[in-house]
Formats: sequence, C-alpha cells, structure tokens
Amino acid sequence: MDANLPSTAASIFHDSFPWLSLIVFLPLFGILILPLTSADRDDLYGPRSISTLFLSLDLVLILYVFSQHFDINVGTLQLVERVPWVPFIGLEWSLGVDGLSAPLVVLSGLVTLLSVIASWNVKNKTRLYFSLLLLQASAQAMVFLSQDFLLFFLSWELELVPIYLLIAIWGGQYRQYAATKFILYTALASLLILISGLALAFSGNSFTLNLSELTVYSNYGRLGFLCYLGFLIGFGVKLPIFPLHTWLPDAHGEANAPISMLLAGVLLKMGGYALLRFNVQMLPEIHIKLAPALVVLATVNIVYGAFNAFAQDNVKRRIAYSSISHMGFVLLGIASLNSLGINGAMLQMISHGLIAASMFFLTGVFYERTKTLSIPNMGGLAKAMPITFAFFLASSLASLALPGMSGFISEITIFLGITTQESFTIVFRAISVIVSAIGLVLTPIYLLSLCRRVFFGQRIPALAVVGDMSPRETIVGLILLVPTLVIGFWPRIVIDFYTASTSDLANHIFRGTSMFITNTSVVPIS
Repeated sequence: MDANLPSTAASIFHDSFPWLSLIVFLPLFGILILPLTSADRDDLYGPRSISTLFLSLDLVLILYVFSQHFDINVGTLQLVERVPWVPFIGLEWSLGVDGLSAPLVVLSGLVTLLSVIASWNVKNKTRLYFSLLLLQASAQAMVFLSQDFLLFFLSWELELVPIYLLIAIWGGQYRQYAATKFILYTALASLLILISGLALAFSGNSFTLNLSELTVYSNYGRLGFLCYLGFLIGFGVKLPIFPLHTWLPDAHGEANAPISMLLAGVLLKMGGYALLRFNVQMLPEIHIKLAPALVVLATVNIVYGAFNAFAQDNVKRRIAYSSISHMGFVLLGIASLNSLGINGAMLQMISHGLIAASMFFLTGVFYERTKTLSIPNMGGLAKAMPITFAFFLASSLASLALPGMSGFISEITIFLGITTQESFTIVFRAISVIVSAIGLVLTPIYLLSLCRRVFFGQRIPALAVVGDMSPRETIVGLILLVPTLVIGFWPRIVIDFYTASTSDLANHIFRGTSMFITNTSVVPIS
C-alpha cells in the first residue's frame, strides 16, 4: 500500500481512547434522556435545555479532540478506530479523521448546536423535535468520520430521516410536498451511491468495504467510469449540481429557519465532502478525464443559481438559489485538479456553511415577527429592527465575497486554482473564469436589492412596531458572523487544518498516471 495514502488497512484497533466514537454517540445519550423530560418545560430540565447541553458538550469534545489529539501536519487518517461489527458481510465500525473531515465535523457540531438554540420558540412536539436534531447531529458526524463504505452509507441514509420528518411536521403550508420531494431525490440518489460503492467493493482482488483499501485499487477501467458517474449523480443531488437541484428551493421554502440552517450549513457540505472522498480519492484517473466537464457544470451552477435568485420574491428561496450558485464554486475547486483549488473548495464549504446558516437564521428572526417571507410584503424594517438589519447586511456582504470576509478568500483561491491549472487550455481557463465571474457580479445585485426591499423602501404600517433581536438571537448571530470575519483576515486558522490532506490528495490524483503535479500546475511526463 502506498505510504502516502490515508491508510486504515493495517490497523485493527486503535491504541488510544475512542474519541471519535464518543463524538458520534454523545448526542444519542441526550435522546435517551429526552423522554424523561416534560415537553412543556422551558427551564433547565426541559427538552430544549437538555438538547443544548448535550450538543454543547459534543462541540467542546470535538474542539478538544481536534486541538489536542489531531496533528495538522499529517495528511493521512488519524485517531483510527476499526472494530469488526457484522463480519459475515464485511461491515466494520471504522472511524478516522483527516484534514478533509475535521473542519466539517467542527462546522456540523457548531451549526447543529446553534440550530437548537434558534429553535427555542418551537412549541409543538418538542421532545420529538429535539430528539430528531440530536439524531441528526450523530448521523452527520458519522458521515464525515466513517471509513467503511457500508457504515458511511448507513449514516448517509440515517441523516435523511430526521430532515424529512423535521420538514414534514414543522414546515410551512406545502411541507408535505417539499419533504416528499426531498426524500425522493435523495433516496434515488442513495441507490446510485450504494450500487457504485458495492461495485467497487467487489471489483478488487478481494472484497473490501474499507475506503482506504478501495482507494488503493485506483485503476477500475470502464467500471470505474460508471461508478464515478453514479457517485457524481448521487452526491451531486446533495451538493446540489444542476439539474439535480430542484428539491432544494422547495425544502428551504417550507422548512423552518433552524432546519434551513442545517440544510445549508451542513447537508450541502456532505455532497462536496463525498465527491472529494469518493470521486477524487478513489477514482483519480476518471476524475482527470471528466474534470473539464465538471468545470462546465460548475460554471452553469454558478450562473444559473445567480440568475434564478433574481426571480424569487420569497426571501428563503432567494437565499436557496444563492446557495446553489455558491456551491458551484465548490465543484469548480474540486475540478481544478490541484491543491490550491481543492483548498479553495474546502474553505468555500466552511465559509458558506457559516454565512448561509447566518442568513437563514436571520430570516427566521424577522419571520417570527412579521409572519411573512414575501419580499413585496416587507419594507422599512431597518428602523424597527436595526440590529437584525446590521447582521443581515453583514451576512450579505460576506456572501457576496467582500474583501476581508471569508467568502472572498475562498472564491479567489478557487479562481487561482483554475487559472494556474496548465492541463486545461488557456482558452478553456479564460472562458471558465469569465463565465464564473458573472455569478460574482450578480451576487451583490440580488443580495443588496433584497436588503433594500426588505429593510428600506415603503414602510408597511403593520411592521413598524415589531421587536428587534433578543439577546439569545444576538448571541447566535455573533457566533456565526465573527468566524467569517476572523477567517477573512486570518484564513490560516482554518486552512492549516486541511492543507496537508489536500496536498496529499492533489498529489494522489496524478500518481500512477502519465502526469505528475507540481505546486500549482500539472506537467506531462515526456
């Protein structure tokens, strides 16, 4: 086995404390306690407080483990736990973390905790509601930490169930339609993922479900091409990639604000992470061949999402189409074939996770007060809600990639990754960058016009007396906004976490092919 690959194949058990398993199981312990609480209680013994406590402990545990037991200079898997679970089908309890997964586990823990705090006013079936959020937290962590394909697939499926129920029960007027559309798209996509993964598992010298062992067999031929397409479609639904995106605006439009925070802040990032873990790491030769097609898809995503955002008169649907556009930059970075672009894709996932969660949270703040998300039915809210306006404007500026905020660093890094990739022709690189830049030009237009129409313009008399953000809501807004500013001015605080892994991944793409990779460019071997 290549020493540079993230290997768990040689490890049966890890010789230290099972930190990753504790991260996964801690939210589930909270679920066991929630049935003992009273659904009507709002004090320290109510379901809200218990959920907040367990997710706070889980986030503290995540931060402790990754600050004390995770070496940012190592690009391979760390803290490996590998225990036989169902031996007769080859299923193992196999967890591991590297630079690709560690930042996303932190993002998942933070956004899920804040979504619970943002759900403080939920009154209907509170024990079930918060139990589903705790289950979602556990499933999300398993997706990012799993190193066995079946375990990954089970966790991928498990996280769909809470989201479906959270939309179907606590969503808006058309919640059943949105929830059904979500589950149909994602279930069909999951079938492709399962078929592709099992096909790879059976195609090697011996059957294996271990992701690192599947990575070793990089030359799958025609089967690899079909599996790559299966993974691309399956994970592309979650990213989402045009034209597999249509579930997203409906889901955001009907979900309540805390669930939209999870959808935009965490679930979309699972698609980007899985593309890196499966398409790029397992099938690098196919990825090289299809990279130009991915660049085209990415530019379509960017421009299509931006143009469609203009047509939306619902605040959440406009932000949803904005997310489609911004996730196009993630796909563009993944298609860049070098560490610079992949670094940008990782930073874009983290940055967008914070910014989108902030914007959806703030829409929930003024929806609770105005009872509408219709842009034409709002106006003049800046005087009544100055703090909310300040937060929403700051989040919009971060989303449009204002210099000094995280969005600018991530998107400029992706552009540099594409423009320095010499395996693409100069004309192709120029067209890709120019077309993608259209999305950058459109983003400030539709976001700033949204701010103008909602917070300025003709004042609606009925909205003139609505209250501003509470201290609890202000704290949530600050926790989401401050990191975007910190990353914008000091991006190394995040980039250092995954640079070793993205560099190893970029080198792995061209290892064993007729090309090798330099710092930022690909050079054919004569």
